[in-house]
Amino acid sequence: MSIVGSIVIFCITWMVVLFMVLPWGVRPQGEQEGEIEPGTVESAPVHPRIWTKFAITTLITCLVFIIIWTVVDLDLFDFRAYFQNG
Repeated sequence: MSIVGSIVIFCITWMVVLFMVLPWGVRPQGEQEGEIEPGTVESAPVHPRIWTKFAITTLITCLVFIIIWTVVDLDLFDFRAYFQNG
């Protein structure tokens, strides 16, 4: 796998994993006790902890990328033959 291909696969995987991680632990303002912050909607998250979610996303993506890289590097599945015959 080339460097450019690796970067592209890592970035795409990171974005997919991010959208899976974003809803974890989200509590809307409407469910919390207290007032809703002026200028925001009731469904806005109270403490989104976005940097923690970025870190979790990066760790999960690294694990998934290692698996993808291993499969491609060791030719455990021949992608070219699969798509040429399909």
